[in-house]
Amino acid sequence: MTQTTAIVDYGSGNLNSAQKAFERVIREAGLDHSVIVTGDADAVRWADRVVLPGVGAFADCRAGLLAVEGMLEAVTEHATTSGKPFLGICVGMQLMADRGLEHGETPGFGWISGDIALIEPTDPALKIPHMGWNDLHLTDSGARHPVLQNLDHGDHAYFVHSFALANGKKDHVLAQVDHGGLVVAVVGRDNMVGTQFHPEKSQRTGLTLIENFLTWTL
Repeated sequence: MTQTTAIVDYGSGNLNSAQKAFERVIREAGLDHSVIVTGDADAVRWADRVVLPGVGAFADCRAGLLAVEGMLEAVTEHATTSGKPFLGICVGMQLMADRGLEHGETPGFGWISGDIALIEPTDPALKIPHMGWNDLHLTDSGARHPVLQNLDHGDHAYFVHSFALANGKKDHVLAQVDHGGLVVAVVGRDNMVGTQFHPEKSQRTGLTLIENFLTWTL
């Protein structure tokens, strides 16, 4: 039976790029999957896999999600009750945390422990936002995680962000990068995973992660 992956459309995220990346992986890997971009809460609720993208400010993305009738409830049900795979991308990953500290304090979903705080590199020559390619460093938990299989220390991923997860639970951190100090790049627990980087823009690394997500069984 064909499985469906729903990419949540709530007015934030690289929807077209994400859809094309998923469709490419499905085609090249010969998977019996379909991918939809949808703002329909029921379609999200019944999808086999859900992807929550996000671009911009934490509070704006949360408000955008709340503005779509029933969508927060559908995403929450999928991620926390259904046991089916969930992927957050960039701010979609950040929303999984306890709270965001960008322009004040905004509550997150509380699925991953920690706050989304401003990156403060120890080297003043390093710029914020953290933008461009950086090398992943998998944690022990990350090296064992199914969504990071066939990825190695030093694989490149593409980032565009000024805020990142801080004070999180060690077991939830699957990969980091160095930008004047360690910056969380991938988080996960149970059926949920989130990437601070953009897999749809990360070439081989991103396509590998997407294929792993599409074939992840729990």
